[in-house]
Amino acid sequence: MNFNGYMSPEYALHGVFSIKSDVFSFGVLLLETLSSKKNAHFYNTNSLTLRGYSLNVLFYFQVWNLWNDGSLWDLMDPMLQTEASYPILKRYINVDLFCFRENATDRPTMLEVVSMLSNEIVNLPYPKQSAFLYVRITKNSVLPANIQAEDSSMNCLTLSVIDAR
Repeated sequence: MNFNGYMSPEYALHGVFSIKSDVFSFGVLLLETLSSKKNAHFYNTNSLTLRGYSLNVLFYFQVWNLWNDGSLWDLMDPMLQTEASYPILKRYINVDLFCFRENATDRPTMLEVVSMLSNEIVNLPYPKQSAFLYVRITKNSVLPANIQAEDSSMNCLTLSVIDAR
Protein backbone atom coordinates (compact mmCIF):
# COMPACT_ATOMS: atom_id res chain seq x y z
CA MET A 1 0.00 0.00 0.00
CA ASN A 2 1.07 3.56 -0.65
CA PHE A 3 0.60 5.75 2.42
CA ASN A 4 2.37 8.81 1.02
CA GLY A 5 -0.89 10.75 0.85
CA TYR A 6 -1.34 10.45 4.62
CA MET A 7 2.22 11.27 5.63
CA SER A 8 3.17 14.76 6.63
CA PRO A 9 5.65 16.40 4.25
CA GLU A 10 8.39 16.46 6.89
CA TYR A 11 8.02 12.73 7.50
CA ALA A 12 7.71 11.74 3.83
CA LEU A 13 10.71 13.81 2.74
CA HIS A 14 12.99 13.84 5.80
CA GLY A 15 11.78 11.09 8.18
CA VAL A 16 10.93 13.61 10.92
CA PHE A 17 7.87 12.56 12.96
CA SER A 18 6.05 14.48 15.70
CA ILE A 19 2.57 14.74 17.21
CA LYS A 20 1.86 17.35 14.54
CA SER A 21 2.31 14.62 11.90
CA ASP A 22 -0.92 13.09 13.22
CA VAL A 23 -2.66 16.43 12.76
CA PHE A 24 -1.69 16.38 9.09
CA SER A 25 -3.00 12.81 8.69
CA PHE A 26 -6.27 13.73 10.41
CA GLY A 27 -6.65 16.61 7.96
CA VAL A 28 -6.31 14.17 5.07
CA LEU A 29 -8.99 11.88 6.53
CA LEU A 30 -11.36 14.78 7.16
CA LEU A 31 -10.92 16.01 3.60
CA GLU A 32 -11.54 12.53 2.21
CA THR A 33 -14.73 12.26 4.26
CA LEU A 34 -16.08 15.62 3.12
CA SER A 35 -15.26 15.11 -0.55
CA SER A 36 -15.77 11.33 -0.85
CA LYS A 37 -12.50 11.23 -2.75
CA LYS A 38 -9.57 9.09 -1.68
CA ASN A 39 -6.40 11.10 -1.35
CA ALA A 40 -3.99 8.28 -2.17
CA HIS A 41 -5.88 7.43 -5.35
CA PHE A 42 -7.17 10.85 -6.35
CA TYR A 43 -5.18 10.65 -9.56
CA ASN A 44 -5.10 7.49 -11.65
CA THR A 45 -1.33 7.16 -11.74
CA ASN A 46 1.30 5.68 -9.52
CA SER A 47 4.19 6.58 -11.79
CA LEU A 48 4.15 10.35 -11.34
CA THR A 49 6.20 11.55 -8.40
CA LEU A 50 7.87 14.84 -7.58
CA ARG A 51 10.94 14.65 -5.32
CA GLY A 52 9.66 11.33 -4.00
CA TYR A 53 6.32 12.81 -2.99
CA SER A 54 3.25 11.66 -4.90
CA LEU A 55 1.42 13.95 -7.28
CA ASN A 56 -1.71 14.05 -5.09
CA VAL A 57 -0.40 17.40 -3.85
CA LEU A 58 -2.63 18.71 -6.63
CA PHE A 59 -5.64 17.64 -4.57
CA TYR A 60 -4.65 20.05 -1.80
CA PHE A 61 -3.89 22.76 -4.34
CA GLN A 62 -7.42 22.27 -5.72
CA VAL A 63 -8.91 22.56 -2.22
CA TRP A 64 -7.00 25.80 -1.63
CA ASN A 65 -8.29 27.25 -4.92
CA LEU A 66 -11.88 26.25 -4.14
CA TRP A 67 -11.52 27.87 -0.70
CA ASN A 68 -10.23 31.11 -2.22
CA ASP A 69 -12.89 31.14 -4.94
CA GLY A 70 -15.69 30.47 -2.44
CA SER A 71 -16.63 27.34 -4.40
CA LEU A 72 -16.64 24.81 -1.58
CA TRP A 73 -19.75 23.07 -2.95
CA ASP A 74 -17.55 21.80 -5.78
CA LEU A 75 -15.46 19.95 -3.22
CA MET A 76 -18.21 18.47 -1.08
CA ASP A 77 -19.85 15.11 -1.63
CA PRO A 78 -23.26 15.82 -3.25
CA MET A 79 -24.95 13.53 -0.69
CA LEU A 80 -23.87 15.93 2.08
CA GLN A 81 -24.94 19.15 0.37
CA THR A 82 -27.70 20.98 2.20
CA GLU A 83 -28.08 24.63 3.09
CA ALA A 84 -27.59 23.72 6.75
CA SER A 85 -24.33 21.89 6.03
CA TYR A 86 -22.55 24.76 4.23
CA PRO A 87 -21.39 26.63 7.37
CA ILE A 88 -20.13 23.36 8.82
CA LEU A 89 -18.33 22.52 5.59
CA LYS A 90 -16.71 25.95 5.54
CA ARG A 91 -15.54 25.59 9.15
CA TYR A 92 -14.20 22.07 8.57
CA ILE A 93 -12.28 23.08 5.43
CA ASN A 94 -10.91 26.11 7.27
CA VAL A 95 -9.62 23.82 10.04
CA ASP A 96 -8.37 21.38 7.42
CA LEU A 97 -6.22 24.07 5.82
CA PHE A 98 -4.61 24.68 9.23
CA CYS A 99 -3.83 20.95 9.45
CA PHE A 100 -2.02 21.12 6.09
CA ARG A 101 0.45 23.84 7.03
CA GLU A 102 3.86 23.09 5.61
CA ASN A 103 5.77 23.52 8.87
CA ALA A 104 4.71 21.17 11.66
CA THR A 105 5.21 23.90 14.26
CA ASP A 106 2.56 26.01 12.50
CA ARG A 107 -0.08 23.26 12.71
CA PRO A 108 -2.51 23.15 15.64
CA THR A 109 -2.48 20.29 18.15
CA MET A 110 -5.25 17.67 17.96
CA LEU A 111 -6.84 19.24 21.03
CA GLU A 112 -6.95 22.59 19.21
CA VAL A 113 -8.34 20.91 16.07
CA VAL A 114 -11.16 19.30 18.07
CA SER A 115 -11.89 22.62 19.77
CA MET A 116 -12.03 24.46 16.43
CA LEU A 117 -14.31 21.82 14.90
CA SER A 118 -16.75 21.72 17.80
CA ASN A 119 -16.88 25.38 18.84
CA GLU A 120 -19.11 27.14 16.32
CA ILE A 121 -19.18 30.40 18.27
CA VAL A 122 -15.50 31.26 17.81
CA ASN A 123 -14.57 32.81 14.46
CA LEU A 124 -11.57 31.11 12.92
CA PRO A 125 -8.80 33.13 11.31
CA TYR A 126 -8.43 32.98 7.54
CA PRO A 127 -5.83 30.32 6.67
CA LYS A 128 -2.69 31.11 4.71
CA GLN A 129 -1.63 29.11 1.70
CA SER A 130 0.96 26.85 3.16
CA ALA A 131 1.34 23.16 2.53
CA PHE A 132 3.20 21.55 -0.31
CA LEU A 133 5.47 24.44 -1.14
CA TYR A 134 8.04 21.79 -2.01
CA VAL A 135 6.37 21.78 -5.41
CA ARG A 136 5.21 25.03 -6.96
CA ILE A 137 2.07 24.57 -9.03
CA THR A 138 0.18 27.36 -10.75
CA LYS A 139 -3.38 27.51 -12.03
CA ASN A 140 -2.04 27.33 -15.58
CA SER A 141 0.02 24.18 -15.01
CA VAL A 142 -0.46 21.52 -17.65
CA LEU A 143 -1.26 18.11 -16.22
CA PRO A 144 -0.70 14.79 -17.99
CA ALA A 145 -3.78 13.64 -19.92
CA ASN A 146 -4.17 10.45 -17.88
CA ILE A 147 -4.86 12.29 -14.60
CA GLN A 148 -8.51 12.11 -13.59
CA ALA A 149 -10.38 12.27 -10.31
CA GLU A 150 -11.58 9.00 -8.88
CA ASP A 151 -14.70 8.95 -6.70
CA SER A 152 -14.84 6.61 -3.78
CA SER A 153 -17.90 4.77 -2.55
CA MET A 154 -20.72 6.57 -0.78
CA ASN A 155 -20.44 6.44 2.98
CA CYS A 156 -23.11 7.06 5.58
CA LEU A 157 -21.65 8.65 8.68
CA THR A 158 -23.23 10.03 11.80
CA LEU A 159 -20.93 11.92 14.11
CA SER A 160 -22.41 12.74 17.48
CA VAL A 161 -19.53 13.73 19.72
CA ILE A 162 -16.01 14.84 18.88
CA ASP A 163 -13.60 14.44 21.76
CA ALA A 164 -9.81 14.61 21.90
CA ARG A 165 -7.84 11.85 23.50
